[in-house]
Amino acid sequence: MQPFHLAFPVTSLAKARAFYGDLLGCSEGRSSDEWVDFNFYGHQIVAHLSPSEAGHHNTSAVDGDNVPVRHFGLVMEMGQWEVLAEKLKQAGTKFVIEPHIRFKGQVGEQATMFFLDPCGNAVEFKAFANPASLFAK
Repeated sequence: MQPFHLAFPVTSLAKARAFYGDLLGCSEGRSSDEWVDFNFYGHQIVAHLSPSEAGHHNTSAVDGDNVPVRHFGLVMEMGQWEVLAEKLKQAGTKFVIEPHIRFKGQVGEQATMFFLDPCGNAVEFKAFANPASLFAK
């Protein structure tokens, strides 16, 4: 599988480094005074300094939750997701959507959690008990 690349706006590179680097454990790659690369679990994300574009503005209803429309994240293994959820709780993370199971008993049942980075960008981490159901209808 090839890694994806995502560029996104931030209000502060220092805040991005603290969040993605220190809290989430993403190693840093190349950088400049305007952007910084992170290894996001094997994928390349690039935080670009652009304060006016950062943050999320709209939500969409999904299984009873108001999901931030603009968001990115990662599909993890269930055990990995559980460890991260606990780490984020211990760090005092304010969740937009608390860690829980969505679509219980349905095709696509998944663990999910949403939170904002310190620049207001929405991030989702999810996991499937049955990884084969990622694209199931």
